[in-house]
Amino acid sequence: MAKTLLIVAHAPSPNTEKLAQAAYAGANHPDIDINVVLKSPQDTQPEDVLAADALLLGTTENLAYMAGLTKDFFDRCYYPVLEEKQGMPFALYIRAGHDGTGTKLAMKTITTGLRWLWIQEALILQGDWQDSFTDQVEELAMTLAAGVEAGIY
Repeated sequence: MAKTLLIVAHAPSPNTEKLAQAAYAGANHPDIDINVVLKSPQDTQPEDVLAADALLLGTTENLAYMAGLTKDFFDRCYYPVLEEKQGMPFALYIRAGHDGTGTKLAMKTITTGLRWLWIQEALILQGDWQDSFTDQVEELAMTLAAGVEAGIY
């Protein structure tokens, strides 16, 4: 039975939509046998998280913090998944116009409480838009998906 990777991506602009699609493409690499679900934060319910074996989160940095819809996702899903999803593999990318540190710190605090397993440090896509951002997100998603499929995470 294939495992499931849930991608929760806040994509309010054409560039952040490119990042969400890159994550989806990377996780759906033809050599990886895993179910991939891509949802926006506002459409993600606790049941989606409970059904997942791993989670990749993408958010923008707004006012030195995660996007409001990303915060809303955690507000709605935190307690319903707290006990059952401890140890869930997790990765994060942040589209940051500035430095992304406020968002990263907030995510560390929330995911520490959830006891989720970070597979690597947050990928912070900082400054002006660069086309290489999509490649970086695709690689992150592929790494997470392959690791979950192989049972590494």
